Amino acid sequence: MKNLVIGIEGYVGSGKTAICKELLNKVPNSILLQGGNLYRGIAYALLSTGINLEELKQNMKQIDIKQIMEKLKIQITIENRDTVIYMDGKKIEEELLQSAESSLAVSEISNVADNQNFYLFGRKIIEQFREQFNVIVSGRDLMKIYPDLDYHFLVTASLDERVRRKCIKYNNTISQEEVKQNIIKRDKVQEQSGYYQQYENTILVDVTDCETIEDSAKEVLRHIKEV
Repeated sequence: MKNLVIGIEGYVGSGKTAICKELLNKVPNSILLQGGNLYRGIAYALLSTGINLEELKQNMKQIDIKQIMEKLKIQITIENRDTVIYMDGKKIEEELLQSAESSLAVSEISNVADNQNFYLFGRKIIEQFREQFNVIVSGRDLMKIYPDLDYHFLVTASLDERVRRKCIKYNNTISQEEVKQNIIKRDKVQEQSGYYQQYENTILVDVTDCETIEDSAKEVLRHIKEV
């Protein structure tokens, strides 16, 4: 039987990444490709050069993501079945990838960048790993990156619940109102970028009432017949 490719997109703060990591425990012979982390790695690397976000957005309009990856020596690898990003041979730590600054930068950059070469790059990576593993892919625009997804999930939750989860993630170091406005802003940017789209085969999963990540993962799993 051919290995599965399970695509999972989600609204900001819906717990998409945590759900994907939980699915690693549920889907046999699986690995996780985090497209969002690759984009975050690019954003972090660019911001670390000292350029500000507005200047970066202006310069991104004629640059494709794959070129940036090559210039900044950004590499994607799989360690312990999960995505790890390196910049010039040095690992970019998860807390830097998931910071509020990197997350907002990703939303802004993806809105103006030429993503076509990045999509082709992602498609090749998925095909490469699919030969050996069931591939769980987390990110945006997954149907455009890989139209042959066996499953395409869109995870959602209420705004209040997403704010609550993000506050926990940031250890309440950012005010609830600031987190809320950040999510609203990122939602708007994502929608303007054409994300959060539902296709004919998209399965919408609402995890608002799920008390744990395991519960959320089970909501996804119940739609996957092969597991």
